[in-house]
Amino acid sequence: MNSPPLRQLDVFAQMVAAGDVARCARDLGVSVDQVLRDIASLEMRLGYRLFDDLDGPTRLTAAGRKTAQAMTLLTEDGPHPQGEAPPADPSPESPPATIPTAPPAPATPPEPARQTIVLAAPAPIFGQLQDALAAFEAANEDIAIALDLHVHSAQQAMAALASGRADIAYFYALEEPAGCASRYGWSEPLNLYAGAGHALARADSVSREDLAMTSMLTMEPHGGMREVIDAALAKGRVRALPALLESDNMFEIIAALRDGAGYFAAFGTLARDLGRIGGIGRLALDMPLPAIEVRQAVAPRAAEKPAVEALAEFLFL
Repeated sequence: MNSPPLRQLDVFAQMVAAGDVARCARDLGVSVDQVLRDIASLEMRLGYRLFDDLDGPTRLTAAGRKTAQAMTLLTEDGPHPQGEAPPADPSPESPPATIPTAPPAPATPPEPARQTIVLAAPAPIFGQLQDALAAFEAANEDIAIALDLHVHSAQQAMAALASGRADIAYFYALEEPAGCASRYGWSEPLNLYAGAGHALARADSVSREDLAMTSMLTMEPHGGMREVIDAALAKGRVRALPALLESDNMFEIIAALRDGAGYFAAFGTLARDLGRIGGIGRLALDMPLPAIEVRQAVAPRAAEKPAVEALAEFLFL
């Protein structure tokens, strides 16, 4: 399997297919503890729970079901593979169909098709919006909301909206991006964390000079959260030694922090969860770091779909 977070998403998909932890571990050829660690690490990164219960048959949360659906939509193959033979025509020598002796029952009128609205957003933002999305779907039975969890930046949001892949997009930014009509939703402070025994965690005040002499622990390159964190640190004029660890496995990050390996930058639900973990402390910086803005944009054609505009406004209530 691939390295995290793709490996963790593979484990999640296998958990959904297997139906329980023991079978998932057996199918993947790993221990039950490893499966549980991967799921817990993924939930920490996403900012919401995927399963209600992992004892016995697994039960997805509402957010877990949406996440599974989003993964399915992203991996659908569409048309049949080339070379696959179409269904054979009935043999001309087949006997004719029997003519019914009674008129068929009236056909049941088809149910009206549900209108689908595609919301593109980083998974942690979906975690914060999931209750509002569920309420909107419950109040509008003719609306179904699908997710695209691969958008993080303004550039990705604009591409998704312009191509028709999404109707509404949420993304991270440090300020209002040029060329992308969007509105400010809220800000999430960027904080730095270190093991409780680390010199920086014990200090009453931490400066840029202190950080410049300390190694960082970071998420893997090219991830959406890593990119916005790097941009915020650069804007805040924070320099660090080369990273000691680059990992999307939060258990590896937490273990390294507790071992005093360096400091780690986080915002949003991930920062909230780190702040609750024993043996890890938030650094008392002597300067503010740029906050991460969460912004909303809608597709140019949204005026043609009143439900899209209604959902965009509802999410701001």
